[in-house]
Amino acid sequence: MERYDSIILGAGPAGLAAALYSARAGKKILVLDKGTPGGQIYLSSLVENYPGVKSTDGQKLVETMVEQAKSFGAEIKPFAEVTEADLKNKTLKTKEGTEYNAESIIIATGNRWRKLNVPGEEEFVGRGVSYCATCDGPFFKGQEVAVIGGGNTAVEEAMHLTNFASKVFVVHRRDQLRAEKYLQEKAFKNEKMEFIWDSEVKSINGEGKVESITLKNKKTGEETSLGVGGAFIFIGMLPNSELFKGQLETDERGYIITNEKMQTSIPGVYAAGDVRSSPVKQITTATADGTVASIVSCGGH
Repeated sequence: MERYDSIILGAGPAGLAAALYSARAGKKILVLDKGTPGGQIYLSSLVENYPGVKSTDGQKLVETMVEQAKSFGAEIKPFAEVTEADLKNKTLKTKEGTEYNAESIIIATGNRWRKLNVPGEEEFVGRGVSYCATCDGPFFKGQEVAVIGGGNTAVEEAMHLTNFASKVFVVHRRDQLRAEKYLQEKAFKNEKMEFIWDSEVKSINGEGKVESITLKNKKTGEETSLGVGGAFIFIGMLPNSELFKGQLETDERGYIITNEKMQTSIPGVYAAGDVRSSPVKQITTATADGTVASIVSCGGH
């Protein structure tokens, strides 16, 4: 069994920030990620809201973070999926059967978009299908786009998209929004927004990029085609916390509960970034969480 001072699960911004600080503190650090380092940000074609970086893409930003953490001695293993976790004993086992043990564990496994699971969704990710209006809205200047969802996030992101798109269709499977009243009032007053009720997406279509979506009216059964250049999907998020179910305290959605020091309900186990129960999910908040988790786990506070 390989032993480390700290093992970090997830090589997104939170995990990489934690790795950087822990490695700089002289600790023996291992970062395990089930895929390519970077998390969701790796897929973003434009990052322009990270302080100190005028404009870059997600891949370049992640590569810089990885190089920086490695330069201080952090060991980063991609495609190392952890399938078993005994958090009380700080023991982990990967899909390949390798076992690891550490003094502390920082969980930075992030969250994932809840998918529509319709034809064309996976195919057109990054080519018209998006889960972040803040990230990708500027690419749709002057185009007509669709937002799928009816909650706070969907309405907020739809309103943000009106800064770029010529028309924003909000597609909702019910006959009224779930968003808070004040958001609804603002949205209904926005001349660039049009609402399509009682409808669900059956497929996302195009040649090389999104060109239309097929909608089905739940009441009449009628199917129609809506020509749009983008489909923004906001039907909720899911935390990547299933591996720790029953071991850690979580909120009703499965996000891990921590205190302000990123400490979980198990001593020596920390959570940082999007997997943590918090009101904001951004690169800046993720790196801040990772920083705090690292410093506290290293005995800094």
